[in-house]
Amino acid sequence: MLQETRTTTLQNVGRVLLGSFMVGAGTGHLSFARVPFQAQVPDWVPMNKDTVVLLSGVVEIGLGLTLLFNKRHRVPVGLGLAAFFALVFPGNLHQYARHLSAFGLDTDTKRLVRLFFQPVLMGWALWSTGAHKALRQRSLP
Repeated sequence: MLQETRTTTLQNVGRVLLGSFMVGAGTGHLSFARVPFQAQVPDWVPMNKDTVVLLSGVVEIGLGLTLLFNKRHRVPVGLGLAAFFALVFPGNLHQYARHLSAFGLDTDTKRLVRLFFQPVLMGWALWSTGAHKALRQRSLP
């Protein structure tokens, strides 16, 4: 298991912001933004789009609350959140490829720019939880 690392005040602030963002996004999945989030579910996903949106919302709320309140398992949560961001990336590609407007992403340029933000979110999750540092320390001889 990866060893927990100490995080700085700036990392802690980043983690709280990311956790709050995740809880807010997850709440949107379950309520006011259910239909727009369905635009991101690729057609090849073998489940009802609304079900996927609801399930991903529950996962986002769970990850967000864990980021906010579970200091003991920051590294695995950071790794899990980064993996979650990677798993939902095909949805962003789907929205771009199908020219689907949602969340103010009403041009291909805006949808394309969003694709580049996903790695930023992954990096944010790894950095703010100390997971990046823990991975580096593990790979050292």
